[in-house]
Amino acid sequence: MTGASGIAARFQGDVGGFHLDVDFEAPASGVTALFGASGSGKTTVLRCIAGLQRLDGRFSLGGEVWQDETTFRPTHTRPIGYVFQEASLFPHLSVRDNLMFGRRRAAIAPGRPEIRFDEVVSLLGIAPLLDRATTALSGGERQRVAIGRALLSQPALLLMDEPLSALDRPTKDEILPFLEGLHGALSLPVLYVSHDMAEVERLADRVVLLERGRVLGAGPLAAVQADPALPLVRRRDAAATLDAVAGEHDALYGLLTLHVDGGRLVVPAPAAAAGEHRRIRIEAGDVSLAREAPKASSITNILPARILERLEGDKGQVIVVLGLGEDGTGARLLARLTLWSWDHLELAVGQAVLAQVKGVALVPGRAEA
Repeated sequence: MTGASGIAARFQGDVGGFHLDVDFEAPASGVTALFGASGSGKTTVLRCIAGLQRLDGRFSLGGEVWQDETTFRPTHTRPIGYVFQEASLFPHLSVRDNLMFGRRRAAIAPGRPEIRFDEVVSLLGIAPLLDRATTALSGGERQRVAIGRALLSQPALLLMDEPLSALDRPTKDEILPFLEGLHGALSLPVLYVSHDMAEVERLADRVVLLERGRVLGAGPLAAVQADPALPLVRRRDAAATLDAVAGEHDALYGLLTLHVDGGRLVVPAPAAAAGEHRRIRIEAGDVSLAREAPKASSITNILPARILERLEGDKGQVIVVLGLGEDGTGARLLARLTLWSWDHLELAVGQAVLAQVKGVALVPGRAEA
């Protein structure tokens, strides 16, 4: 993946007392999350991409340069859809007219498929709302309409700036399935700003990790989560997010087999179509290690693995990066152990072990054939 075929962004400069110095690339499809704490520069990056903030740098999408040393395309000429934290709908227009406002201003580039009105209305579940006033909508309904308006502007790139942050948890849970539906139905690159790792784990394919205006790391979600050089492995909620493929289902015990790179897991879940892709989350605190297979255990998922890295955790703890499979070349897992356990099991980097997985969470949504 290079900037010639995807997104290439580089910006440097000062905004007030804040200094931004970022350089990253992302694919021209799927969801790339800009993740970091408040004040890390996520929104500033989006504003630079939109042309709302002008700093030194370069931006291109699919080889088309929007900004460099000699070029700066004004915001109104950039084919973007921008979804803000607040829906900002036109109160004097109906839902239908808000959507058509975006459609009327659209210019479809040659070779880019049209995003159709009926398709957007169906994906976002807003058909019953079309003739309502925007003032009569709930927060979640307003945000779905705002997303629809952005999509109907026929963007080549969708920018979403913490679109769920102003909503309560039940309303977030209402909207997330619609965002997942967009991910599966539209071949449109999305840059999604969030400070909520649960959202990132559910929606993102790749992550750009920001801190104090700098890029700490970027890459596929699972790789960034398990990178020992990055701070995510030290979080109290550190976890590995893995893509799995559904296999057989045991109807008697209600157990679904999921195949991951380097092993397989059995989880309580309804049956799924063979080959269906699911996303799973395994917390570091739910993984323990053994030198040899237990003779009897209530833990059903015990996978061969190899210790790849050991990091110092909180006082008296260590964080272990594991590679699944006998040779450790499979998917990465994290384990949080006491230093006592590490020493008394005489563990070492490079050693073959058994990863005992006590809990596997199926990430809602993300099921696709």
